[in-house]
Amino acid sequence: MNKYDIYWAKFLKNKRNKYSLFIFGFIFILSLFAEVLSNDKPIIMSIDSKLYFPIIMTYSDKHFNGHFDTEADYKDNFMTQKLEMKSNWAIFPLNPHSYDSINLNKSTPNPAPPSQYNYLGTDDRGRDVLARLLYGFRLSVLFAFALTAIGILIGLFFGALQGYYAGKVDLYLQRFIEVWGSMPELYLLIIFSSLFEPSVLLLIILLSLFGWMGLSDYVRAEFLKGRNMEYVIAARTLGLSDTKIILKHILPNSMVSVITFLPFRISGAILVLTSLDFLGLGVPPDTPSLGELLAQGKENIEAWWLSISTFLVLTGTLLSLIFIGEGIRESLDSRSE
Repeated sequence: MNKYDIYWAKFLKNKRNKYSLFIFGFIFILSLFAEVLSNDKPIIMSIDSKLYFPIIMTYSDKHFNGHFDTEADYKDNFMTQKLEMKSNWAIFPLNPHSYDSINLNKSTPNPAPPSQYNYLGTDDRGRDVLARLLYGFRLSVLFAFALTAIGILIGLFFGALQGYYAGKVDLYLQRFIEVWGSMPELYLLIIFSSLFEPSVLLLIILLSLFGWMGLSDYVRAEFLKGRNMEYVIAARTLGLSDTKIILKHILPNSMVSVITFLPFRISGAILVLTSLDFLGLGVPPDTPSLGELLAQGKENIEAWWLSISTFLVLTGTLLSLIFIGEGIRESLDSRSE
């Protein structure tokens, strides 16, 4: 049994770690198939003995002998009557609503409470809350993964340079990090959000400019410690290049801190995106977002289903990631049994 198997066994030994990883992984995998689980288009349907796949193909209304060139609405009376005809059928997702579909057949005003048609109710525009939670969760986690990966790469690069070369390189880069870290990140976000159209890519770029500094300090400390180890000195004596020494000898032994803080950085990125969306500085308004749902809950206090459902999803996600991070830290700790 190698050391990685030992780490994995120690991680799974704690039931809290195992259940947290299972719950988070299961929900995340489900969210990757959000279009199949929650959509206002059929997964597959048969009309006049011909099979159609609206979930992956776009069909116009004229394609079904309608009058419009736009995409067919599979919930209007024309398509409903067509699907109810003999030999015609359709299989809809478990939740027959997409994140942007509006329920126009309600007798109650929006936001509407949970019902048999909208399991978690609707928001102030009549959009299904369950669908927006599912799509918003996926967006938040994928955003956090991308932001964390970029931050880790930049943090490893600068931390390795500072720690390995030390001296003036470390001094100048440390002064640069201090100046760069003192810049008002929130003000920059406000300025850029007014200059450019809000998008997920713009947020990732802006937040990546600042999200690497905390990690670089840990990497720098590990490299400062490892650069004077005997095996590094021996490798340098044998004529190995600095790149090989960094990548093959010091970096693998410095990844413990990176791996330990990985779940915490992901949870922090999710919280940052939620906070920015809550303030209106995040993704575009029509994009499904947990922060946007929380903002709607604040504006509509009586609509308890908006705040409670979003709060439970966000709290459960962050708690699962924190428990996973603590489990990783404990499993990598050589002092733990």
